[in-house]
Amino acid sequence: MNITVNHRSQTPIYRQIKNQIKEMILKEELPDDSVLPSERVMAKIADVHRNTIIKAYNELKADGFISASQGKGYRVTYRSVGESSFEQNETKEKNEDLKKSKSVLWSHLIRQPVLDLETTFDDLFSRSYDNGNISFAGGIAAPESYYGADLALILEQLIAESKESKEKKDDLYAYTPYQGLFELRQAISVFLQGKGINARHGEIQIVSETNQAIDYLTELFIDEGDVVITEEPISPDVFRELRLAGAKIITVPVDEEGMITDRIEPLIVKYHPKFIYVNSSYHDPTGIIMSLRRRKALLKLSYQYHVPIIEDDGASEICYQEKQTPSLKALDTRNSVIYIYSFALTFAPGIRVAFVVAPRVVIKNFSHLISLRLVSFDSLSQRLLCTYMKNGTYQKNLRGICEDYRKKRDLMCDCLKAAEDFGVTFNKPKGGVYIWCKLPENMNLSRLLELAGKKGVTFIPGSVFFPYGTKGEQYIRLNYSYPGLEQIEKGMDLLLEAMEQSLEKD
Repeated sequence: MNITVNHRSQTPIYRQIKNQIKEMILKEELPDDSVLPSERVMAKIADVHRNTIIKAYNELKADGFISASQGKGYRVTYRSVGESSFEQNETKEKNEDLKKSKSVLWSHLIRQPVLDLETTFDDLFSRSYDNGNISFAGGIAAPESYYGADLALILEQLIAESKESKEKKDDLYAYTPYQGLFELRQAISVFLQGKGINARHGEIQIVSETNQAIDYLTELFIDEGDVVITEEPISPDVFRELRLAGAKIITVPVDEEGMITDRIEPLIVKYHPKFIYVNSSYHDPTGIIMSLRRRKALLKLSYQYHVPIIEDDGASEICYQEKQTPSLKALDTRNSVIYIYSFALTFAPGIRVAFVVAPRVVIKNFSHLISLRLVSFDSLSQRLLCTYMKNGTYQKNLRGICEDYRKKRDLMCDCLKAAEDFGVTFNKPKGGVYIWCKLPENMNLSRLLELAGKKGVTFIPGSVFFPYGTKGEQYIRLNYSYPGLEQIEKGMDLLLEAMEQSLEKD
């Protein structure tokens, strides 16, 4: 058994060991009933104190991956049926200073789950656009990519029509239904037919963005302690939404075909998850496309165990190959998939519109929730997008956006080839807006972040996508949609300099 400990990592050593063993189990490198080394032997293998191994084994037991018995030691019980004792490690601490304080201690009034949220991703994202930095951090559209002249023409047309028609004079600025404008939902229905998805307007709910969709869906479905299965790595935004809702999140590793679906069934049997979340096309952060074989396997499990799937498919239209892999929703024959799509990368960046496709009973209750939170969605944004789609401008400009992003991807990948000399590896994505890079063991990520930041270049470290601390310390995510070609060329030169300076000498 090969266990690698990174003493420079911010992830505790016991958790590094735990997650490596967990991944071996999920990949079936350690099949069920395998006997694990004793605490003393494992301590020698990993070159750590025995107490560290005890802590790692205890967490694996709590998560239901292994069991221990007197005289038999530890063995893998991944496929064993039974209720899990999976428990959250976080506990609320009492503070006696609350009674002594003369003023309101606001931090004590904020719910502990909110205070406990990891904010590294937000901090890095916010700082990346400060002081003229070259940002490879965000996953947002470039300002020049949204064809402002077309939008200006549509807006002028809508205003003129509103003035001319007495019947419609207030429509442009009026409140919208909680489910979203009927005309926009019809246009989206037509758009979805081109993706192989048959959805009537009554099965479509308009939202502002993907995060808002997940927020409402967790409120609809998640009770405190419910289990959700997700991929790992996973978007920090998605993980935090689920955690804040009280979900217990079990992650499954991905490989070049996406989520390793043939290891999910025992998790379903043990934990009875409320749903499975998957980012199927051009996964954030890896850029991987879930294979057709894996998609069909995941649907088969969903049907067999009646576990719904939430599919986040927002990057699927940013495609650089002729043939797209059909979405899970397009393959779904039993209405088991809830589908989320966002126009964030293909429409004006500041005009936020997304939508959810789900069974009518879900959409009905979704709309009820919205009615408690909002008076109305942004009417003008919906009307702009509706006209943009109905007159064919959306599809026409989408081709141009994909071509622009393709050029940026090609340039960044060409620049990255020089980093291969340092031991950096990456795969050229077939779509989406991210490149997932693996750094060599002798490249210090903390130093790379610091040096690149001083040179005015920002990116997102891989560790934020591994919420339980696994192997993210040797990965970085680079975005190419936002910076221009000149910025990419300049920024990559500076990043390569920082990479070379971050190599640790023997």
